[in-house]
Parts: sequence; C-alpha cells; structure tokens
Amino acid sequence: MPSRTTALIAALILCAVTLTYSNHFQNSLQFDDSHTVKDNVAIRYLGNIPKFFTDATTQSVHAANRAWRPLVTTSLAIDYWMGGGLQPTFYFHLSTFLWFLVLLLLLYPLYVSLFQRALPNASNPWVAWFAVAWFGLHPAMAETVNYIIQRADLLSTLGVVAAFVLYVRFPQQRKFGWYLIPFVLGVLSKAPALVFPLLLLAYVFLFEEPRSVRGFWAAARKSAPATTLALFLAFLSSAMTPKSFAPTIYPTYDYLITQPYVALRYFRSFFLPAWLSADTDLQPFSSLLRLDALAGFLFLAALLWAIRATVRRPHTRPISFGLVWFLVALAPTALYPLSEVENDHRMFFPFVGLMLAVAWAGSLVALRRPLRGKLRWAAGAGLALLLLLCALGTRARNEVWRTDESLWRDVIAKSPGNGRAFMAYGTSLMDNGDSAAALPYFERASALRPSDPRIEVNLGVVNGNLNRPAEAERHFQRAIELDPKQGELYLYYARWLNAVARASEAVGALNLALSLNPTYMDARYLLLQVYADHGLWSLLKSFGEECLKLAPDDPTVLNYLNMERRLEKQAVDLEVQTRSQPTAQKWLELSTLYHQVGRYQDCIAAAKNALRLRPNFAEAYNNMAAAYASLGQWDQTIWAAGEALRIKPDFQFARNNLEFATAQKNKAGGSK
Repeated sequence: MPSRTTALIAALILCAVTLTYSNHFQNSLQFDDSHTVKDNVAIRYLGNIPKFFTDATTQSVHAANRAWRPLVTTSLAIDYWMGGGLQPTFYFHLSTFLWFLVLLLLLYPLYVSLFQRALPNASNPWVAWFAVAWFGLHPAMAETVNYIIQRADLLSTLGVVAAFVLYVRFPQQRKFGWYLIPFVLGVLSKAPALVFPLLLLAYVFLFEEPRSVRGFWAAARKSAPATTLALFLAFLSSAMTPKSFAPTIYPTYDYLITQPYVALRYFRSFFLPAWLSADTDLQPFSSLLRLDALAGFLFLAALLWAIRATVRRPHTRPISFGLVWFLVALAPTALYPLSEVENDHRMFFPFVGLMLAVAWAGSLVALRRPLRGKLRWAAGAGLALLLLLCALGTRARNEVWRTDESLWRDVIAKSPGNGRAFMAYGTSLMDNGDSAAALPYFERASALRPSDPRIEVNLGVVNGNLNRPAEAERHFQRAIELDPKQGELYLYYARWLNAVARASEAVGALNLALSLNPTYMDARYLLLQVYADHGLWSLLKSFGEECLKLAPDDPTVLNYLNMERRLEKQAVDLEVQTRSQPTAQKWLELSTLYHQVGRYQDCIAAAKNALRLRPNFAEAYNNMAAAYASLGQWDQTIWAAGEALRIKPDFQFARNNLEFATAQKNKAGGSK
C-alpha cells in the first residue's frame, strides 16, 4: 500500500473515531473517579509527581483502593493543571482520547506485520486497517475511554502494543532492548501489562521458531530479558502497593470458577455488545454444577481447541496468537480475585488479540472464496454497516456516561440485582434535590446489600434531608459499626451532626475521619466551617495553616483563613446600617455576625435589641442560646432555648441547643 494511501486511510479512521466520540468530551467524572480524581488532593499539584512513584497512597483517598499506578496519577495531575481544576472535564477526556488514537495508529503496524508473516497478500493492509477501525469504533471500548481512572487499562495496553511494534518491526534493534521501555511504562500504568513476556514468548514460538521443544526453548531465551524485567516489576509493584489495599471480599474458589463464564460473556460482547453495563450484577458461583459455570468451562475448552487447531498451519497462526492474547490478557483479572467478577473496561486489553483473530479469520474465508461482482459490493456494504452500527452504539454509550443519573439508570436497567447501582442512582437523585424520590432506591439497595456501610450512610443522609433525625442517626451509626475504618462515613455523619447544631460531636467525628485519612479535604473543609461558624478563629488559623501544608494555595482553605477579617468588616458595616435604620431582622443578622466572629456578649446584646422590636422572635432567642452555650452558661442557654421553643415548637436548632445545654449541665453536676 502506497504511503500516501496509508496516510489517507489513517486520517479517515481517526476522523471517524473522533466524530464518534465527539459527544463524550464534557461527560462527568464517574464511579471510582470520585476517590481517585474528584477528592484526591494529591493530583492538584504538579510538584507531587515524584511522590506518585514512591507513595501509592497518593493514588486514592480510599485506603482499600490504593494501587501503585504512578503514570496514571501523573497524567491526572497534568490534566488537572491544564484545565485549572476538575471543571470542565474536557482535558481529562482529551488526554485519554489522544492516547486512544495513538494506540489505534500502533495497532496497524502490529496487525499488518503479523498478517504478512502468516500469508503475504496485497489485501493484508486493508484487513489490518479494517481491524483498527472496528476496534476504534467498537462500543465496548467506550467503557474505558469514558471512564477516566480506567485509562489505566488503555495506557497499559498501549505499553504492551508499543513494545510489540518495536520488537516485531525492528528486529535489528532488539539487542538494545528499546522494546522494553514501553513495556515498563505499561506496567507503571497498570499491573496487567506484566503478561507481556508470555505474549512475547507466544509470538516468537509461533512466528519465528519451529514448532518443537527446541523451538520453544529458543523462544523462551529470546523472551528472557522481558521475563526477568517482569519479575522485578512484579516484585516492585507488590512492594509499593499499600497493605491497606483490599481487592476483594469474595472466596477465591468462587471467583475462579466464575471466570470462564465471564470470558464467555466478554466474547459475546465482542460480537453483540448489547449488554454493556458500568457495574454488573453478576455474582461469583459457589458450585461448578451450575449450567452457566459449565458453559464457561466448555467455552474455555473450545478456545483451547481452536488455538491448537490453528497453530498447525502458518497461515492460521494469527488466529491462534490472537486467541492466546485474549486469554493471557484476561488472566490477571481472572486469576487475581477482585471486588467485581467482571467489568466491561477489562475487555479493552483482551480485545486487541480477539480483534486480530477475528479479522484474520474473516480474511482467510474471503481469500479462500473470493467474492465477485454484486456479492463483493454487498460484502463491502455489510462491513461498512457493521462499522456504522458500532459507531452509533459507541455514541449511545457516550450518552449513557454523560451524568451520574444517566449512567446509573442504565446500570439499573441492565443489572437489576446490583444494590450498589440503586444506591448510586438514589444518590444522583438526592444530589439533584429530590430526596423523597431517592429514598425508595436506597431502600431497594439496602434489601440487596444489607451490610453495605455506604448504603447505610446514604440512608442516613436522605433521612436527614427528610427531617427524620432518629432514623438518620440510626443509619449513620450502623454504617460506622459496619466499617469503623472508613473515614468517609464519619464525614457524612459529621455533616448531619453539624446541620442539627451538634457541632462538638461533629468535630469529634471529623477528627476521627482525618485520623483515618489525613488527605480527606472535604473533612478538612467542614472542620474549618465549624470553627468559622462558632468564631473559633485561633483554631481555624492553626488548622488552616496545617491544611495549606497538605494543599498549598488551596482556594477554599485560603477563603476560610481570610474569613474573620471579612466578617469583622461586614459587622462594622452592618452596625452602621442597623443603628441608622434599626429593624428586628437587622439586629438578628448583626447578632449572627457577632457570634461568627466570637463576640458572644455583643451577640446577646444584639439579640435583645431584636426582641425589643419583636418580642416573639424565636430566632433571636436561639441566637442568645447559642451565645450562652459558647460561654458555657448552661442555665441561660436552657432558658433562651426554651423561650425559642415556646414561640416555635418545631424549631430544631433551638431544641438541639436545649438538649446540649441540659446534657452539659447534668455532666457538670450543676449550673454555672
């Protein structure tokens, strides 16, 4: 194929793929993006990049999810810097997509080289380009391209493919080991790239050495540098992974016997990607005697038979190599138990090999029985229709990944047994302000996963929003009982405690959250807010400075550190306005400002002025109660809160102040 034609076809394919994905660049961050991107303060500073390679705790704010993937975290930090933050998400999606295009360009020389080695033919470049286009437009790839943190699959696959291209296309350079560089980069993105030596062994044995014991050992010697390096990288990756990493809760046996069936489902999705789901409801099998488990092992046996059958002839070896690639690329997630038995983004790496096998098998059929005339045009139209349908399917998947609500609505429809999906969909409704609609989804999630602390904490949040304090607290406390080492649970509990004016308890919960996860910035922000609300400016200043050591120039922290000065200025301005045009509402606002800056006696005096103008002003009595409580004057707090409740019996903040002061008085053994 002339170089000009090659360039034109490459440009057309890249344009088609770009057009297909043009509706995904503004999609939300989803699922595990929350703890690896949204809440991960480490990616907000390029100066942390060296630390990503030495400290895997920078990969996620959740201790159980921390894996060593320094190149991925580095790429996220660069995206954050380029976009000036998390919004817009364009730069995160652009980064992933550009590497996807690079991968497509590298697949062509890999595919065409293997085709030419098997059976030189003028049509091979066309077959290779078709395989590249099919891979680029396949809807299953959209699961990885849309899912920002799962660019790890893309980058690790890219490292393996690039290593193969260098090895296959430049044999005279092998002695220098250049092909090992992208392999190392792939492993630094995600551990499954460690299977490269096995794939290299299979390639050399199938395409460069005779099919004999001697040929196998010759292939083993040629792949020895990669094997040695892989062993070192595997040891390094294991050593760098924090001990808190908890990949699964499933029994190993159950997980392993499920994986052949999972491979069958992936294989099905290659030809009919109609059941793609961001979070499957498939559970591990407990017995081999299930029909689906047996079907999985029969499928595995059929694949092994197909590999053996196609190894015998040189012209069918791209099929056997592609099927070997499919199985070997599945091995890391099939043999190492993870928290889900299947994920659609896990198809990305194996489908490189499956695409090779299927495209070459189709080419051999066409070569054996060449089509002519109208049949040839009909076949071409059919292949074009296949690519079009794939492109339409990919655009549809992009739309599914648009928002939390659209993603989890799709998951619920396809995975109705997934309690986590119902929880996530309920959360999306609650975030949009519809707590009443969210509650049934949380209850359904709880029925499916009765011991999930995240579901319990969401039930706490939604009941709090619906003004059901007893139910809310019960769910918060149960969530913490289920997993007392998860800092996020204490944060949500603290938010509710602070909202119902139980600030001292909120501070305790926040300190627990930060003891479990010091990098949790949302917990730090809330603690700063509590200090600001109660005028504890010295505490706020010292804690804010501590926060800046973790997150230099954080705008939220800086805003809190400058808040006292701004509030003092507001108080001075409001004093002038109130004295010139006094109203009960203005005195109340001034009283609130005084409380915020820690001027509790002035807060009480301003509230009394408001009561002179409006004697039955419950909010003014409550401000007095809050100020008396801050001064530790429990009898006065009880009196003022009681007056507020006499006027407004459903005043929850006043009730909280009354209960708090009563408890403190009883604890002290008398009034102060």
